[in-house]
Amino acid sequence: MSEATSKTETFIHKPRVAYFSMEIAMESDIPTYSGGLGVLAGDTLRAAADIGVPMVAVTLVSRAGYFRQAIDPQGRQVELADDWDPARYTTRLQATVALELEGRQVWVGGWLYVLNSWVDDGVPILLLDTDLPVNDPRDRDITRHLYGGDETYRIKQEAVLGLGGIAMLQALGFTLMGYHMNEGHSAFLTLALLRRFTHPHEGLRPGESPYDLPRVRELCTFTTHTPVEAGHDKFDYDLVRRIYGDQLDLGTIKLLAGEDRLNMTRLALNLSEYVNGVAKRHAEVSRQIFPGYAVHAVTNGVHASTWTSPSFAEMYDQHVPGWCHEPELLTRADRIPDEVLWAAHQESKQTLIGKVRELTGVSLALDQPILGFARRMTAYKRADLMFTDLARLKAIAREHPFQIVMAGKAHPNDTAGKQLIEMLHAHMRELAEDIPMAFLPDYDMALALHMVSGSDLWLNTPLRPLEASGTSGMKAAFNGVPQFSVLDGWWVEGCLEGVTGWAVGDDTPTANGHDAVALYDKLEQVILPLWYEDRPGWSAVMKGAISRNAAYFNSHRMMRRYATEAYLR
Repeated sequence: MSEATSKTETFIHKPRVAYFSMEIAMESDIPTYSGGLGVLAGDTLRAAADIGVPMVAVTLVSRAGYFRQAIDPQGRQVELADDWDPARYTTRLQATVALELEGRQVWVGGWLYVLNSWVDDGVPILLLDTDLPVNDPRDRDITRHLYGGDETYRIKQEAVLGLGGIAMLQALGFTLMGYHMNEGHSAFLTLALLRRFTHPHEGLRPGESPYDLPRVRELCTFTTHTPVEAGHDKFDYDLVRRIYGDQLDLGTIKLLAGEDRLNMTRLALNLSEYVNGVAKRHAEVSRQIFPGYAVHAVTNGVHASTWTSPSFAEMYDQHVPGWCHEPELLTRADRIPDEVLWAAHQESKQTLIGKVRELTGVSLALDQPILGFARRMTAYKRADLMFTDLARLKAIAREHPFQIVMAGKAHPNDTAGKQLIEMLHAHMRELAEDIPMAFLPDYDMALALHMVSGSDLWLNTPLRPLEASGTSGMKAAFNGVPQFSVLDGWWVEGCLEGVTGWAVGDDTPTANGHDAVALYDKLEQVILPLWYEDRPGWSAVMKGAISRNAAYFNSHRMMRRYATEAYLR
């Protein structure tokens, strides 16, 4: 018996929920993630492993990763290859399955990675791979690039993920009690289920569907993350025909996925019994975008031990024993002595300062607050909001000095996002005499932990209502770092003004245009004076971030809700 067969034998007998995601962050050094969606998927599976929710995950191997980011002397993003060898981290699966794409047979193999747990056997993750010698050279590349290529490449990837994933699970002998689609990329899996649950044609009345739609819906859960209609994958039916030929019942698909184009989100919506957004506000927005659908809200959470710095983990072990398995115990964080809390934070801050010096040569001071900002660099995240009025920013810094650390990647095809990074570096040069600043290249999970734990204040400034959830501020909360954010995504639920952090502006539709002034006013009049002049008051907000936010916005709570409301309904 091979090693892979031995490992999969461990998992196949217990009924499991199959969790499909285009990207999953398993480890910082395995580049199968580009940002928040993949990191959330990883935290979801880590929490499932911790609390014993039986799951199996399916993703793509993405051998070329996303990309490694470098910054040239002019402040421009440079994309470098980020190839990885799955044999170093995973075990090759013995099973292969076949799909027909563009009239060619495409064989799909895979790799097994196990997220280990002290509770159970862990969660197996299957990484699908078409780079097999038997395949046409054009098809060996399908699973190589994460979010690479054109529409044709994308639809093939989504076919391998959804249809290939279902076939692989069946070939390996997994017993499944449900399917969870993390975004619409994997919605083709519903078509495989339709084929599986087909009524006998004999006895069907004219116009009656041959498919057992209620049975498929009963099995499927769908989580949407995108709060704008334009952000959902759509494919022209001419392309669908070219890729699939006559394999698909396009008449039925058009009823489920849209008459004009195949909308992957609508396909998932129509074939899922349980649909949820990733924050209460996001669920409200999703119900407006897709009227007539019952969209529940399961607000995201982050994995406690993954996103807590060593100094804070040691502090929690001493003062809140059991926090790692039961993060809700962090409601007791107010018992931690101020001096112990501050010492743990200073240790994390010193680590960040060392990392900044190592990566950029910039020297930051321990006795000045660090404002942290790390997001995907795209226009709606508004990384440039705080630089709207440089004269005002300089004036604030003269009264109460502060430092800024930023990071984030722009998609290689996002010209505006790459221009934003270049603009941020121009601002850094202009502010160099007044505000120490650093932009850390190649933002990944490891760098994220340094930033969310070592900053003194976490900034988030998206355009409302485009932030589906956001989780970086939740990670900061586990490290006692308050968030200063626009009221959108999870922060609508997490912000208790002056208790867990602060809001940028108010919660009105017209607030976006006034956010820069609101940010400057609160930074100048409330936040920086508190940091400099009232250490007990600042410590109280740090404890509020832990006891009110970290204790609730964690992936253990999120997974318990998925288990009880979606999987066991």
